[in-house]
Amino acid sequence: MTISAAAANKRRMHMPEVIFPGPEGRLEGRYHPQKDRDAPIAIVLHPHPQFGGTMNNRVVYNLHYAFYKMGFTVLRFNFRGVGRSQGEYDQGVGELSDAASALDYLQSMNNNSKHCWVAGFSFGAWIGMQLLMRRPEITGFISISPPANMYDFSFLAPCPASGLIMNGSADRVAPPQDTVNLVNKLHEQKGITVTHNTMEGAGHFFEDPHMDPMIDTVTDYVRQRLTETTR
Repeated sequence: MTISAAAANKRRMHMPEVIFPGPEGRLEGRYHPQKDRDAPIAIVLHPHPQFGGTMNNRVVYNLHYAFYKMGFTVLRFNFRGVGRSQGEYDQGVGELSDAASALDYLQSMNNNSKHCWVAGFSFGAWIGMQLLMRRPEITGFISISPPANMYDFSFLAPCPASGLIMNGSADRVAPPQDTVNLVNKLHEQKGITVTHNTMEGAGHFFEDPHMDPMIDTVTDYVRQRLTETTR
């Protein structure tokens, strides 16, 4: 029995699947904790559930491991109705509640964390920015390809934390000019700094060869922010 228990523990260490309670039933996630109990925490939010978006999207997957390599305890998860997550698509309203439940779950196991970040891609960027408004403990954000042409971001008044917005110059899903307009509005706000990076030639999904440079930009930004004491 001892051997099988040890084997089971070893499997759990290498298989970070988690199921946690959401507003409409269970939510399925991938959780990678650090050994350091004071490690910063981050959640990563996936693109639109009705257009094939899942937590295993390449941008989401790479953001997850970028944060983990920087020393964060990280959680990514499937919104309601995706994969093994229960419920069904809810126009972003329920998905925001899912994200809040995911952050609750992550915080419940990491009470000592001093930094809390949210990262989102496309639809997930929109949800992430709304979560930012609800949760004052979030100290930084990453928004990749925010669909400012499809969704209203005017709720960011004021935006409560500094962060990085990245998009591609060849994005046909979320046109670059709409992202520029969003960033310009955020730049008018005092007390925070929104850094904007447009990657030349990159599309909405940062297909190769743009994925690695995008992740490098995110990593450089987050590392720099972690050395600062300001929001």
